[in-house]
Amino acid sequence: MIDKQTSDLLEVVSRVNEGDTVAIGGFGGAGSPNMLIDALIKNKNAKNLVIVTNNAGQKEEGIAALLKAGKVRKIICSFPRMKDSWVFEDLYRKGEIELELVPQGNMAERLRASGAGIGAFFTPTGYGTALAEGKETREIDGVNYVLEYPIRVDVALIKAAVADRYGNLTYKKTARNFGPVMAMAAKTTIAEVSEVVEAGQLDPECVVTPGIYVNVFIKV
Repeated sequence: MIDKQTSDLLEVVSRVNEGDTVAIGGFGGAGSPNMLIDALIKNKNAKNLVIVTNNAGQKEEGIAALLKAGKVRKIICSFPRMKDSWVFEDLYRKGEIELELVPQGNMAERLRASGAGIGAFFTPTGYGTALAEGKETREIDGVNYVLEYPIRVDVALIKAAVADRYGNLTYKKTARNFGPVMAMAAKTTIAEVSEVVEAGQLDPECVVTPGIYVNVFIKV
């Protein structure tokens, strides 16, 4: 029988290797898989990473701690600067980290496109700004668009509320942010969850991320 649950936190993050593109869920603190991030910092093979996330971390916790540990060479995000994002700002000003700034909706759609097998898509967001420089543009029905490509992800680290042993996931309120599209986009998806139930206890109508997108999960 399929059982995707594990209790070995360090083993699951060992699936992240040098140079991987890692998508990390969360909107600020909501839905941030902090236990997985802390374990990833201890993974010696996890370095020169490209991180895909909504923001660049706060204070010296979570993603900010990952940046401080020198694990990341590039970050793809929408909100790199917040009042307490001093770790990212210091690294960026020193030229020690690369930034690809992506509007939030574009990032979500680029991840979704990766999971859906879409080669590229046109969006009006970013047209006429520095974010469109060097990109193909096109006018369609009188509206100007920018061509954007999917974000390919090696490993996704996400947080959910409840899982069954098949890896079907539900989320709690705003913690359901980038987790579902990141799980779709990634070759390997690792989830941390707060509760585990028996197979059949989750209402299929309430499942947000089907287990087919989840490789392994851990209760923390």
